[in-house]
Amino acid sequence: MKVSLFITCISDALFPPIGEAMAQLLARYGVRLDFPKVQTCCGQPAFNSGYWDEARASAKTILEAFDDCDFVIAPSGSCTGMIHHYYPKLFENDPVLLEKSNRLKEKTYEFTQFLVQVLGVTDVGAYFPHKVTYHPSCHGSRLLGIKDEPMELMSHVEGMEYVPLPYAEDCCGFGGTFAIKMSEISGAMVTEKSQHVLETEAEVLVGLDMGCLLNIGGNLKFQGKPVRVMHLAELLYEGVRNREQTAGV
Repeated sequence: MKVSLFITCISDALFPPIGEAMAQLLARYGVRLDFPKVQTCCGQPAFNSGYWDEARASAKTILEAFDDCDFVIAPSGSCTGMIHHYYPKLFENDPVLLEKSNRLKEKTYEFTQFLVQVLGVTDVGAYFPHKVTYHPSCHGSRLLGIKDEPMELMSHVEGMEYVPLPYAEDCCGFGGTFAIKMSEISGAMVTEKSQHVLETEAEVLVGLDMGCLLNIGGNLKFQGKPVRVMHLAELLYEGVRNREQTAGV
C-alpha cells in the first residue's frame, strides 16, 4: 500500500518529532510513508473564520497532494475531521472536486484509527513505566468518533499506569481561532482543564491533537507544573525504544 503522511501545520512547525515517531512505528509493520512536499494547511482556520474561498484554495492543494495514494494518515483528529466533514461542503457545487474530496475522505485516517482499524495493531510492544492520563480532543471524539482506538493502544503498554482524566470530555479551550477571539473564556477553560490534569497526579498528559496539548501544556508550564505533554505516537515510539533498550537490542 502507498501511505502518505499529512503532517498538519502545528506538528510540522512546532512538533516535528511526532512525524518521526509515526514513521518509525509504521515502518515496523512494513509501511513506508510517502511525504508530498506540496501539502499545505487543510484550510480549517480560514473555514472557521468564514473565509471559504481561501479555505477552498488550501483544500484544492490538499486534494492534489494526496490524489494518488492508497491511504492518508494524520496526527490530528481536528485536521482529519476537516477533510471528512467540511471538504464535501466546500465543494458541494463542483462535481469534479466533490468526487475528489469524497475519495480523499474515504482514505484519510487519524493515526490511531489507521493503526487499529486498517493495520489491526493494538500492541506495538511498548514499555513506558509512568503514570499517564489522556485528554480526548473534541474534534477527534465528536467528528471522527475516536474513542476505543487510543485506549486499546494504551492498554497494551507495559509498565504504564493509566489514570482517567476527570471531566475528560470537556473542551480545553483552544478551538483554534476561538482562543484568540475569546481569550478570556479560553483561558478560564484551559485553567480548569489543567486543574483536572493535576488532580490525576499523572506524570504525563497524552493526546491526539497538538493544538489541545499545546494549550494545556502551556498553561501547566505557566503554573510551573512539571507534567510532561506528549502525542500518543510519541509515547508509543518512546515505549518501543524503551523495550528495545531493556532487551539489549
